[in-house]
Amino acid sequence: MANTPKISESEWEIMKIIWKDNPITADQITLQLPKEIEWSDQTVRTFINRLLKKKAIGFEKEGRSYKYYPLVSEKECIRAESQSFLKRVFGGAAHLMVSNFLEDAHLSEKEIEQLQKILLEKQDSNKRT
Repeated sequence: MANTPKISESEWEIMKIIWKDNPITADQITLQLPKEIEWSDQTVRTFINRLLKKKAIGFEKEGRSYKYYPLVSEKECIRAESQSFLKRVFGGAAHLMVSNFLEDAHLSEKEIEQLQKILLEKQDSNKRT
């Protein structure tokens, strides 16, 4: 996780597409952007170049085009971003973060059951260690 690159909010939009569909060209990325994101081809290429410099993605040359693929998994990027957020906003206290989110969340019975299951599993693993 220490080697996981810091990815900006805009770069996340590019990464979500690359994680879902790769290898992929810059033109294909532009076409798959959500409708509300109206970036030019040059803007997309700028974000791709930033991600290449951060070693978040790699490329293979195929003819005259470049196809991009992830060098880091979505899961490890989410984990790194979550840890960064937890430290920055809640001083590393996971229980404060969870409490804060749950106070404002509207959860279905199924979602509550899933959360209870996670907490019970966590409790069991803590007892074993």
